[in-house]
Amino acid sequence: MLVGYARTSTLDQRAGFEAQRRELKEAGCEKVFAEQVSSVAAREKLEAALDFIRDGDVFVVTKLDRLARSM
Repeated sequence: MLVGYARTSTLDQRAGFEAQRRELKEAGCEKVFAEQVSSVAAREKLEAALDFIRDGDVFVVTKLDRLARSM
């Protein structure tokens, strides 16, 4: 199963947030977790997504910085 994660830092980034969700659905993600929260805050939806995925699932983000700001 493809599992997607979308995130923006603020509620003002509505267009970017919707674009991520659309891209994840177009990529074939059956389940999408989405939240609008700073990357330094607690990210409940990211935790839920990581708890949800199982062996064989693929975790998908539209850009790496949506998952981890500084690697």
